[in-house]
Amino acid sequence: MIYEMRVYHCVPGRLPDLNKSFETITLKLWERHGFRPVGFWTVLVGESSQDLIYLLEWKDMAERERVFGGFMADPEWQKKRAETEKNGPIVASISNSFLTPTAYSKMK
Repeated sequence: MIYEMRVYHCVPGRLPDLNKSFETITLKLWERHGFRPVGFWTVLVGESSQDLIYLLEWKDMAERERVFGGFMADPEWQKKRAETEKNGPIVASISNSFLTPTAYSKMK
């Protein structure tokens, strides 16, 4: 398994909109496409309280490219995303890393 850590750096004041979008739109579409989210976090203490951080589990990079590509091309996702951004962008930037567990990690 590999894990993708994604950090969404929100436009100031838009984190509640991003959380609502995940809760009401994104997770339902992800389920249909075969995403396996591990967890979601916001920053309690740290550099920015306007970040959403989450982990996705993938069998390998090929699965990630296939599933993520299908989701991004989904007309329903494109329509819903445009609707959520009618008042302007929610996310200023995204960073991501692909992680592999160590031999002593509880998550394999």
